[in-house]
Amino acid sequence: MFKRIKNKSFRYACIALYFVVLFFCALELNFLWLFGYSPTIKDIKSPAINIVSELYTSDGKLIGKYFKENRTPVEYDSISPALIDALVATEDVRFYKHSGIDIRSLLSSIVSTAGGDKRGASTITQQLAKNLYSTRNRKSQGFIKYIPLVRTVIYKLKEWVTAYKLENYYTKNEIITLYLNTVPFGNNTFGIKTASKRYFNKNVNRLQVEEAALLVGMLKATTTYNPIRNPEKSLERRNIVLSQMQKYDYLTEKEYVKYSQRPLKINPGSIDEGSDGGSYLRSAVSRYLEKWCEENDYDLYADGLKIYTTIDSRMQQYAEEAVNNHMKILQRRFENVWGNENPWRTSDGKEILDFPEKAAQRLPYYTFLKKRYNGNQDSIDFYLNRPKKMKVFSWNGEKEVDFSTIDSIKYYAKILNTGMMTLDPFNGHIKVWVGGINHNYFKYDHVNQAKRQAGSTFKPFAYLAALESGMSPCDKYIDQAVRIPYTMRGKTEYWEPKNSSYTFSGREMSLRWAMGKSVNSITAQITEKVGAENVVKYAHECGIESDLKAVPSVSLGPNDVSVFEMVKAYGTFLNKGVRSEPILVEKILDLDGKLIEEFKSEQKRTLSEEIAWLMLYMLRGGMEEPEGTSQALWEWDLWKNNNQIGGKTGTSSDYVDGWYMGVTKDLVTGVWVGCDERSVHFKTSETGEGSRTALPIFGKFMEKIYRDKSLGISQGPFPKPGVKITREYQCVSPRFSRDTSFVDSLIIDTISIPKEDLDTAKGVNSGPKPIISTKLPENRANPAPENKTPASPKSEPSTEVNQTRKEIRDERKQNKNKPVN
Repeated sequence: MFKRIKNKSFRYACIALYFVVLFFCALELNFLWLFGYSPTIKDIKSPAINIVSELYTSDGKLIGKYFKENRTPVEYDSISPALIDALVATEDVRFYKHSGIDIRSLLSSIVSTAGGDKRGASTITQQLAKNLYSTRNRKSQGFIKYIPLVRTVIYKLKEWVTAYKLENYYTKNEIITLYLNTVPFGNNTFGIKTASKRYFNKNVNRLQVEEAALLVGMLKATTTYNPIRNPEKSLERRNIVLSQMQKYDYLTEKEYVKYSQRPLKINPGSIDEGSDGGSYLRSAVSRYLEKWCEENDYDLYADGLKIYTTIDSRMQQYAEEAVNNHMKILQRRFENVWGNENPWRTSDGKEILDFPEKAAQRLPYYTFLKKRYNGNQDSIDFYLNRPKKMKVFSWNGEKEVDFSTIDSIKYYAKILNTGMMTLDPFNGHIKVWVGGINHNYFKYDHVNQAKRQAGSTFKPFAYLAALESGMSPCDKYIDQAVRIPYTMRGKTEYWEPKNSSYTFSGREMSLRWAMGKSVNSITAQITEKVGAENVVKYAHECGIESDLKAVPSVSLGPNDVSVFEMVKAYGTFLNKGVRSEPILVEKILDLDGKLIEEFKSEQKRTLSEEIAWLMLYMLRGGMEEPEGTSQALWEWDLWKNNNQIGGKTGTSSDYVDGWYMGVTKDLVTGVWVGCDERSVHFKTSETGEGSRTALPIFGKFMEKIYRDKSLGISQGPFPKPGVKITREYQCVSPRFSRDTSFVDSLIIDTISIPKEDLDTAKGVNSGPKPIISTKLPENRANPAPENKTPASPKSEPSTEVNQTRKEIRDERKQNKNKPVN
């Protein structure tokens, strides 16, 4: 084909051009996988920049970020002109004159390098091509990468081609903006906006000339010229940039002298604003949005989303303050209780001697040692017990210690943890989420990842089943020893529940009084009457999703549930019988502020409005009934404006788990406290009871909430029922001398659910022998509705409530030096 060209010089030129074109076609097409991937026109038009997604509270406070590279983009108009001048003067003085490849600079660089003065010739556009499309990473490499010199030439040629494409699609200002938004500045800081915040705590448009010069100077070597780590070298490099600006007339000589004589004046700012307190929350939101991102093809860590949670920053702060304040107290109490004794114990109080070793076997480090030393136990034990320096959590701040792995296990096993959640059940918005005491050291979220025995906080579902079966809050049962039959593996066994005080009063109590005082014997009788299956049924209806075993003791809380589930379930009572699915995210915006998705709580009626109101009335019994287990709340300033609070304490066997579920007219809050290891717990009710571990956190939290008038959450009574109440519910309980030994615990009354056989349960037969069957006379167990006079919804006199409160206050004054339930 080329033989037709008679002029040899022209022919050879055409042949050379032909092979050059052929070569670049092969380069672009990655012929035979020799050259690796090259950016296409589509890639050029839509560059894939990893942009930080930001997490906000409902009131607009930034509390965290999601990123692969910590980068927030900035527009050209928001960039300080001094920054652009410094960049062009230092990196590419002919930037506005070339088309991506500066031939003059390239030739000059070759000559200088040949003379011993090694200089680079990459333009800003070429550097952008390398940063934006990672032209030298594995994806962009072909088989040619195994030939050292050739691969360098290929890399450079691909940068040239990509730079040429960029110049043909973007303006110079757009290229400058893209470049400044992509370059790294060290310390996991990407882009000029993030760097400006990191090193000077200011916006990009407010950068002074010397500050702009410092940041541009860092681009040569982010570690070497880091102003925090190497201030002297950073200052020297900054002044070189300023001299370049003077050389190319961006600064006068007088300005150069002025700026170069200024000190660094670094003012580091936080680029993870609010992240420490919101770490559990950030993790919870990422789990919450995982499915949504997959279904809608979004990358939470790269797409620059703006996520607005339902969390109120003020309420979140008050919750964290209440948790921190009380958990410090509890940790000191726990350490004082056990002293020099090891707290990992069996149910009968015996120390579990091999506890640390067994715990070590669950660690990945143990698996590594076992594999490395071929199962040699002596070698494994040596390394498990070898001390090394490490930093550990403490309530007095992070401390450095010399701990072995076994020491670390022992130390952390004794640390109490907590989970807390507050819900507005009317719209399903989660207002508070505290997953634990410190996310840096305890990653496990105790709101929705951890599940623990609910203890007596599960009892309301038994009373709910009773109301659904036709009973009323005024129906009466006798507090007495009972013997309940059940079948296990085809054999009839008997469960003999005990009260926490180890005694039975023999008193006849209304359902409201029994629930308010948390009487195990009456709860067991009610459960037998309505059926354990129905208790499970209504718990599921209200929002408990965990697998619940319908054992005779189900109402006493032996099943594991989460704080999230319990708060959702109690929210059904406050929301007039409508179950609201809690939502953690309210809306999501894209990088440009356009609304992508708005979330609404799914709501479903599961209880009648009458039953829901009666359950709130029953929950108030913890404060208003004699010896109600919520009355420790009188310690806090919560009782102005005729305020009413419903609630339920709970403590699992051996004081392993402490709970409090609190309900006001506006909010539902759940709190759990305990150690992550279930064999580690308090010794007695005086120290480990739910009313002493979890309830105070609720009290301190609500006290702060009520004092902040800006929240719009006021004190006051629960709303009157919106429907006619057809059950009798006004039944005043007699008051007796306070039983100061009373506690609300399941220390010996629970049928345990063995891990090896969750479908069966073994009875607890120790303690006093039963004296009577639960088969009560029909008119006592379930009085006929027609013998009762239905109360009008408006017939509940406030004077009765005030009188009840006065009696409780007087009672507390008489017993102020005695243990509080």
